[in-house]
Amino acid sequence: MVRRAAVLVLGWLVTAPPAAAVAEELRVVSREEMLEAMRRSVGFELTATANGPRLEAEVVLRLVAEAEKSDPLRRPLFFGHREWFLAFLERTGLSPSQAPVYARLPDEMGQELVADYRRERVIGEVLRGPQPVRAVNVRIYWEGVGKPDQYSYEDELSVPKLHVTQKRLITYRLVDYGDRLWYAEVQGLRGRPTSGALGALFALIGEASVVESRAAAAPDGTQVVRGHGRKWWFDRTETVTLLPSGRGERGVPPGRPDLLALEKRLEEPLAIRFQPQAP
Repeated sequence: MVRRAAVLVLGWLVTAPPAAAVAEELRVVSREEMLEAMRRSVGFELTATANGPRLEAEVVLRLVAEAEKSDPLRRPLFFGHREWFLAFLERTGLSPSQAPVYARLPDEMGQELVADYRRERVIGEVLRGPQPVRAVNVRIYWEGVGKPDQYSYEDELSVPKLHVTQKRLITYRLVDYGDRLWYAEVQGLRGRPTSGALGALFALIGEASVVESRAAAAPDGTQVVRGHGRKWWFDRTETVTLLPSGRGERGVPPGRPDLLALEKRLEEPLAIRFQPQAP
């Protein structure tokens, strides 16, 4: 299951989770559960690469909320790549060949996702800002001899166009405040826009590593996202407005005081001492 440039791409038959990837029992999420959670994601275009992190976060958080109520063992959730892809195809009505590249390549690579929602495994102490509703350690990975350590792709249909690189292991903290999301301590994801105003900016520095991003949505489905990217000495935070179509625009458009309010909310200082992630 994302910035904001590179952050726009955070980036996905029931199979048993590989033993090498986890050292404890997981609860395997079924395709039907994923599909039902995806059906509740409405008001934005699911096939747009820029909306991929939003879909991933919504599905993960919905199923985490259900697991908190139904699983007394609080087992981390395992999302198999094949179930995710099949649920996505049914939700969107697409054939495998019609699926967007951001959804198709993780399936071809065998990219799995584990979500550990045990608060004591995620948060050590809230140092600044409100208490989160919930927090999740997200681990996205693939295994297999002969597979590459990373893959890249160009999404020519995105606006702006995007170049995305995902490493074999991606980790981040998904922190839900109810009125906004924080993707913190992102590791293993790089990218850059290749067209538009942000494309011109990133042409100067190339592909940047995603550090974090924050997102909040207006009632009409428009998102405001603040993403932090870094490469060598270059360190920059940008605000991007994401229309429901997935089209990204630098900054907040005039005449939208509601979006300006969301931007101010995303600028609120946040600090959490996170627990170490399992290797």
